[in-house]
Amino acid sequence: MGICENMAPLEVLSEYWGYDSFRPCQEDIVNAALDGRDVLAILPTGGGKSVCFQVPALMREGVAIVVTPLIALMKDQVQNLNDRGIKALCVNAGMGRREVELTLNNAAYGDFKFLYVSPERLATRVFQNYIQEMKVNFIVVDEAHCISQWGYDFRPDYLQIGKIRDMVDAPVIALTATATPQVAEDIMEKLCFQEKTLIKSGFERPNLSYIVRKVEDKSGQLLNICSSVPGTGVVYVRSRKKTEELSAFLRAQGHSASFYHAGLGSDSRADRQEKWKKGEIRIMVCTNAFGMGIDKPDVRFVVHFDVPDSPEAYFQEAGRGGRDGKRSFAVMLWNSTDIKRMKQIATVSFPSLEYIEDIYHKVHSAYEIPYDTGAGRQLKFNLEEFCKKYGLQRSSAYYALTYLERTDHLTLFEDVDISTKVQIRLDRNELYDIEFQDPKMILLLETLMRKYTGLFSFPVPIDEDYIAGRIGVTVPMLRQLLYNLALEHVIKYIPSDHATVLFLHHDRLRPKNINLDPERYEMLKAASNTRMQKMMDYITEEDVCRSSYLLDYFGQKESADCGTCDVCRSSKKSSDSTLKESVIKFVNEEMSGSYTLEDVARRFGSQTSSDSDAYIHLLRRLIDEGTIPASCS
Repeated sequence: MGICENMAPLEVLSEYWGYDSFRPCQEDIVNAALDGRDVLAILPTGGGKSVCFQVPALMREGVAIVVTPLIALMKDQVQNLNDRGIKALCVNAGMGRREVELTLNNAAYGDFKFLYVSPERLATRVFQNYIQEMKVNFIVVDEAHCISQWGYDFRPDYLQIGKIRDMVDAPVIALTATATPQVAEDIMEKLCFQEKTLIKSGFERPNLSYIVRKVEDKSGQLLNICSSVPGTGVVYVRSRKKTEELSAFLRAQGHSASFYHAGLGSDSRADRQEKWKKGEIRIMVCTNAFGMGIDKPDVRFVVHFDVPDSPEAYFQEAGRGGRDGKRSFAVMLWNSTDIKRMKQIATVSFPSLEYIEDIYHKVHSAYEIPYDTGAGRQLKFNLEEFCKKYGLQRSSAYYALTYLERTDHLTLFEDVDISTKVQIRLDRNELYDIEFQDPKMILLLETLMRKYTGLFSFPVPIDEDYIAGRIGVTVPMLRQLLYNLALEHVIKYIPSDHATVLFLHHDRLRPKNINLDPERYEMLKAASNTRMQKMMDYITEEDVCRSSYLLDYFGQKESADCGTCDVCRSSKKSSDSTLKESVIKFVNEEMSGSYTLEDVARRFGSQTSSDSDAYIHLLRRLIDEGTIPASCS
């Protein structure tokens, strides 16, 4: 049974999340899922996508399989669910085979409600064996645009979801914040929707003002924004180095700022994120690694110091501002250097197929992987060292790896936290014969044995915070105790690590067997160039409302102008100026200064704004200024 099977959706929402109502579209999505329909939900960033699948999953017997590529978000959601008393697990890169098997066994035979899975795990034999033993109530596909070949972040791993559908009888809940009509249709096709149910929230953000500024001095402009707009802000840049440089610049000018990127350790990232959410850090300068799953409502400005490569990425990142409904600003800073860089990226982002094949072999050679072996291996990978070893240009090598991802040869994880692992080297009798000088060591070993199974057989991941709390020490003190036990050969101690991981999908192929799919190569290259051109058009366009441009891109046609973006405000100023000049000419020249309010109303009433009294306010201002004489009536 579902733990909330006899409850209504709103009761579940109230019981576990404390809300007394759903956000727009949430209840429709929940009800569609409960009706057993396949449903694609397109909700803007901050629209509350998680609730849309978590509520119905709690109301049905079995476990929900949640496929997501965002490891950090996966861990956060599992922790949040567990904190609410809802049992959840995850399987992702960085976990060893035994750890994966133990987790899947718990999901199959325990009373867990959610199993979060990274997409590369779907194709593994061990996962496919265990999923057939599970009672699956829903297959949830987060970041569903990744399954579409037309999506900006296409991942072949996602195509495995279609095969999973053949193994389990469960409806699909697919969710994304950004999908063009073409992408939405492709998602439903790739996921084998039995009935195409699309629920889409409007993309309008009336409280979010889109501003585009062409400036040579970006740093000075950023400083002006940070000084003039009160409240919390986010500044997006493209490189890790620039996050550090720009945050130091802001601090030197007296602003509370820090930086965030995937190269920081997990503890450091978590600490900075928490301080920013609490307001202890006002401005976060970051790469696109920051912000996924963060629901901070009072972000007053989001500045893009560098231009993103696609409208999808921009819309998601800009959308993190103003979730509380209050006025916020999404500011794009650009100059001719950005245009030049984007054109360069368009050139280098798709290196030749010959170069990509060479990178494929160099990766395997670097780890001494022979032909016909290597499938399923996880390799700690340092791109800088790899490029230095083979004399490669970093950007070209990176984009080659990206294309190898898209053709299902490997997956590159740039932000993986590998848990601390412990294995006891001695048998139980030997362990009890040892006299430890520090009684904390005895308490530590007893706590580990009570908490974890398999310690005597293989390295088991442990929760450092939990163990430290149980034995009454700090985490650094715990790590020292573990290190000391390792020195005495009592345990095998593998400290936690933060790394980039390469996951190999297949055995190493011989040259004649490598298929890099030239047709897909050309299609992806064309689609990437189109998205980049749309982004360049967005920043250079001076006559189209910024909001209308973005909404049109996502298929919401003929949207009304927002009235608050830089284009709309400039147009209003121009219109007001023209009207003013026309009124002055009419009164002073055509009417020779002798006029009535009715004369002006008949002539210009239709040209004023929606405010029916606009012309009266204009006339009063012109009279007060002495520009025109007072009316005759």
